[in-house]
Amino acid sequence: MGTDRKNGSLYTKIDGKVAIVEFGHPASNSFTSELLGRLKAELDKLSQHSIVSVILLKSEGDRAFCAGASFDELMAVATLEDGKTFFSGFANVINAMRNCSKVIVGRVQGKTVGGGVGLAAACDYVFATEASAIRLSELSIGIAPLVIAPAVERKIGVAAISELSLAPTEWKNAYWAKEKGLFSKVFDDINEMDKELDFFTQKLSEYNPEALTELKKVLWRDTSHWDKLLLERAALTGKLALSDFTIKAISKFKK
Repeated sequence: MGTDRKNGSLYTKIDGKVAIVEFGHPASNSFTSELLGRLKAELDKLSQHSIVSVILLKSEGDRAFCAGASFDELMAVATLEDGKTFFSGFANVINAMRNCSKVIVGRVQGKTVGGGVGLAAACDYVFATEASAIRLSELSIGIAPLVIAPAVERKIGVAAISELSLAPTEWKNAYWAKEKGLFSKVFDDINEMDKELDFFTQKLSEYNPEALTELKKVLWRDTSHWDKLLLERAALTGKLALSDFTIKAISKFKK
């Protein structure tokens, strides 16, 4: 059963050398700004942990993995500064994942939208189920997936992110995501996935932690400019959120 906390929940459990970080929100595991801030802080903390060598990132429940950023908060954006702050949430988390000294393994059990796709892309290795369809829906409400685009493009390439983002109402299935490189492995169901995931993370945690850290640096080479780039993209997206087109599109969802 998922959390009923309006700002979401975040819990960390240390199992040997594996840190299991679980987030949740009653709205399909979407992220409020507060929850994104807590996740960034937790990743920064775990990056310095002397025992942990692997982080497992997962969400609550057996349905959606992540519905992206809070739609309620998006509807409340009223100024350019509001917009920049709101869209900086995922920028800060992606940069925290990129800069984290630990290998991050993602567990995707269900549908993933928008920022959630960026979250999966920022993981170093991803396990998913057949139910884990993905969609970048941003264009349908007048904005664009600018903040997460570098992370997604790094994994699946320009052609695939074009196919995904320019068809914002289409779902791509888990096997499409695996073929393009977003998911590492796809399983029939959650039980099968979790069994293999536990074996994988425990085995991974037994390797030389210094070797894992150095390998991660190599895998994320040429991304140091993201600290600035993603925040610039957040500001631009915030500007788009205040456009007449977006305001009209979002108003359709207001009661």
